[in-house]
Amino acid sequence: MARKFGKKREAANKLIEPRRYTLEEAMPLLKKTHFTKFDETVEVVLRLGVDPKHADQMVRGTVVLPHGLGKTKKVLVIASGDKMKEAEAAGADMVGGEEMVDKIQKGWTDFDAVIATPDMMKSVGKLGKVLGPRGLMPNPKTGTVTFDVAKAVQETKAGKVEFRVDKTAIIHTPVGKISFEPLKLIENARLLIDSVLKAKPTSAKGKYVRSLTVTSTMGPGIKIDLASVGAH
Repeated sequence: MARKFGKKREAANKLIEPRRYTLEEAMPLLKKTHFTKFDETVEVVLRLGVDPKHADQMVRGTVVLPHGLGKTKKVLVIASGDKMKEAEAAGADMVGGEEMVDKIQKGWTDFDAVIATPDMMKSVGKLGKVLGPRGLMPNPKTGTVTFDVAKAVQETKAGKVEFRVDKTAIIHTPVGKISFEPLKLIENARLLIDSVLKAKPTSAKGKYVRSLTVTSTMGPGIKIDLASVGAH
C-alpha cells in the first residue's frame, strides 16, 4: 500500500510550498493534494505549550461544528425511566439501561457516541476499560453525562466533537470530509481553533499554540500561519 501511494504522495507534497498558509489558502490546497479514492477525514492538529501531566494545564472541551462531520453518529443513550423515552424522541439510535452495559461488557461496540444519565453512571463506570481507550466514556465535562438527554443527543447528531490534549501536548480533531466545500471546512476549523484558544488554562506559561497544521487521512500536512487565526 505504501509503495502504491508513494509517487502520488510525492506529487501531493510538491504542491505545498515551504511556508505558512492561511486557512482560506490551505483548505482548497488540501483538496488538490487529495490522491485517494475514499472520502478522507480532514483534521486540525494543534501543538500546545502546556504540560498535560498537570491537571490545571489540561485542555479539553466540546464544540458543535456548524457543518457537522459528514456522517451522522450512531448515538447510544444509557438511561432509566422517562429519560429513555426522551432520548428516543430526540433521535437516539439505541436506548437502554443495565442491559446495554452488559452488552458492551460482552464486546458490543456498534456505536459512535455514548450519553448516560447521572443515575446510571455507577453501572456505566464499569465500562471504563472498554470505552475509555476509544474516547467514548461519558463525562460531565463534555456534556455526555446529563439528565438533559434530548439536548445531548441533538448536539451529538448535529456534529458535536470533543477536543482533548494528549500526553504529548497535541490536539488532533476532525473538522469534516475532503468532499466538503472549502468554505465549510474553513468555518468548522475556525470554530474549533477559537474554542481551543478560549480553553487556554490560566496556568499555561509562554506561547500557548506552538504550531497548527491541517491534514487529511492520507494527505500531507499544511502548516497554518498562527497570526491568521488569532493564535500568535
